[in-house]
Amino acid sequence: MTVAELIKPLNPIKVRGDTHQEVRGITDDSRQVRPGSLFVAIKGEHVDGRDFLAQALTQGAVGIVSEVSTAEHAQGQETGIVESATPVIIVRNARKALGLLAAWFHGDPSKHLRMIGVTGTNGKTTVSHLIRALVERIEGKTGVLGTIGSFVGNKQSPVSHTTPGSVVLQSFLATLVETHIHTAIVEVSSHALALERVAGCEFDIVIFTNLTQDHLDFHGTMENYFLAKQRLFTDYVRQGQKQGPKRALLNGDDTHSSRLAHDCAIPVWTYSIDTDSNLQAHDIHFSLEGSQFSVRTPSGLITIQSHLVGLHNVYNMLAAVGVGLELGMSLKTIADVLGSVHNVPGRFERVDLGQAFTVVVDYAHTDDALARLLMAGQSLKKNRIVTVFGCGGDRDPGKRPKMGQVAVKRSDWVIVTSDNPRTEDPLSIIRDIEQGILKVPVEERSPYQIIPDRREAIECAIREAHPGDLIFIAGKGHEDYQLIGKKRLDFDDREVVKEMIQQFHRSDGT
Repeated sequence: MTVAELIKPLNPIKVRGDTHQEVRGITDDSRQVRPGSLFVAIKGEHVDGRDFLAQALTQGAVGIVSEVSTAEHAQGQETGIVESATPVIIVRNARKALGLLAAWFHGDPSKHLRMIGVTGTNGKTTVSHLIRALVERIEGKTGVLGTIGSFVGNKQSPVSHTTPGSVVLQSFLATLVETHIHTAIVEVSSHALALERVAGCEFDIVIFTNLTQDHLDFHGTMENYFLAKQRLFTDYVRQGQKQGPKRALLNGDDTHSSRLAHDCAIPVWTYSIDTDSNLQAHDIHFSLEGSQFSVRTPSGLITIQSHLVGLHNVYNMLAAVGVGLELGMSLKTIADVLGSVHNVPGRFERVDLGQAFTVVVDYAHTDDALARLLMAGQSLKKNRIVTVFGCGGDRDPGKRPKMGQVAVKRSDWVIVTSDNPRTEDPLSIIRDIEQGILKVPVEERSPYQIIPDRREAIECAIREAHPGDLIFIAGKGHEDYQLIGKKRLDFDDREVVKEMIQQFHRSDGT
């Protein structure tokens, strides 16, 4: 494909140079430029791709896409680029251009797939994997891209972001088409929407789980955070080359859903527990072994018995029920499939070595997610609820005191520790958490202690466990690493818990 053929979807402001050269790849990372690459110069938060134009050309780039005139940016030192015959394409939005170029280069793969997108502050991963189970029942295999990795059928690969960059995303979708997989399930983060990572995608079914405070270090305000999420229901579902039916599924108990429904470009179903909706759960019962509830749907009544625990998982399963119906599945098949899903890694994942208490590892890393987790615990506990948690560094600090308040209000004993401190001082993060704790009246808060070392904190909780206790290790879930400074260290909450149970508690339950 030539440069001229590749840039057809862009509607560029200006094109200069010889555009008949063959393109062998697309990248926005100058370090990845190879002979035949088209280099898209993106101005990032820390690095400006326009500073690496000369490097890209030296490494064999056959074209450059930029938001501003190369001549204006070059300031003389890159005059050779300006005078080169290498084509320069000026666009209004380089990030969006990257997505459109990557999609076009790979044959517009979303056009050939059923695209299911899941967005929201919490629940994306669980909803995605419930949908995966449903799709696999009728299609044999599917593709999933999200927080815990990318899946092409049963083949799993790691990812660097919940929704990776455009080049990786479009390559993933192209792989699904090439391997004759018909459905892609994508967790669509607010970062991905704000940064145009899903440009070039057209979705068929989109799900909104909820919206609570998170990522304000990036978005600045809750309104900006909402507007980023909203784009999935407006910009990326409009009819393009795909003519099949479309559906949006919105959490009717979340106050943001009415606004989404008003602006959504496709037909909407709502799902809920507390408000009237198209899919509404009732007669809900929980145990540590799972949940049972009934759902009123547009196709009739369905009863679900699931291994998943907690009201938050009822919402997740309601969203999956809606997708199953949209896929044409019978109510019985939907119930059978959802009942067969035992757990999603790091989401209310029990660690059971026969000990006399329960340990649950969960990804809850916002105040809302932690509250939902502990609410589930309140209905299940036989003795104390013990919560071990921290907050990530270099991320929204506003949620730290809120998480502290939630923890001490809904637990019987709290251990505040480190999560992924990254480049922040772990003690500074803990002080932010403690500020929230101290605002809770003494008579309303549980005892708490601070153990900055996460391994020591988990050890303390397990060592001091009483029979019947319910211990939550929250924040990291499926992650098998800890980010301290610039280092990525091996650390898996689940493995540490197992080690501590074996050290302090015999398998006969003592």
